Amino acid sequence: MNSRENQLRAFDRLLTIMDELREQCPWDKKQTLQSLRHLTIEETYELGDAILDNDLDEVKKELGDLLLHIVFYAKIGSETKDFDIADVANDICEKLIHRHPHIYGDVKVANEEDVKRNWENLKLKEGKKSVLEGVPKSLPALVKASRIQDKVAGVGFDWEEPQQVFEKLKEELEELQHEVAVQDHDKIEAEFGDVLFSMINYARFLNVNPEDSLERTNKKFIKRFQYLEEKAKEKNKSLKDMTLAEMDVFWEEAKKL
Repeated sequence: MNSRENQLRAFDRLLTIMDELREQCPWDKKQTLQSLRHLTIEETYELGDAILDNDLDEVKKELGDLLLHIVFYAKIGSETKDFDIADVANDICEKLIHRHPHIYGDVKVANEEDVKRNWENLKLKEGKKSVLEGVPKSLPALVKASRIQDKVAGVGFDWEEPQQVFEKLKEELEELQHEVAVQDHDKIEAEFGDVLFSMINYARFLNVNPEDSLERTNKKFIKRFQYLEEKAKEKNKSLKDMTLAEMDVFWEEAKKL
């Protein structure tokens, strides 16, 4: 691994390249915080894919792409004299020191839950009116639900045992089934949301990340379905013309593979 000196030298090289690109490249010169935003989100998802695939070489590359975006934003901030990369780094350093009094102060903690509880309480003391203020509004609903539950659990608003959450899930499923029988679409949608929210909460008690879990299933389904498509093509058949029984033969083969 690289020494600290080499790490700092590499970061300085990136800052120099960013300065040069901002001055000389027509595309880089045009970029703004707003124009980079959707690209940053895309890069973040690409990093997430690489992590799920456990492709460490790709993780390294995607981290580089994200690091470039951070440096890019800081460069733009320096041009408007609002902030630069040193401000960004120093701000997060100060936050980490303040939020970890059990490391940089005399606070004692027994476990991870104590750390999370202290973290949320410190944020409230910093002036936040709600522990949920830190949940971005633009997060996808599944991820947002997970973050909401994490944050309220951090201040003690939580179930005590996984079985309690499972019982709540069963209760929500029964309520959904009732509305399905009644055929009230608005209430079906509301109850379906409650079921999903309870499932995400149960995942937390099982120490399962619901987003990662669902994405793994997505990847698994895509791989199996594409196998089905390939086999159908080998037999010069269209999926639309195949029966479910015929397709199921290839689906079972894909599962074994």
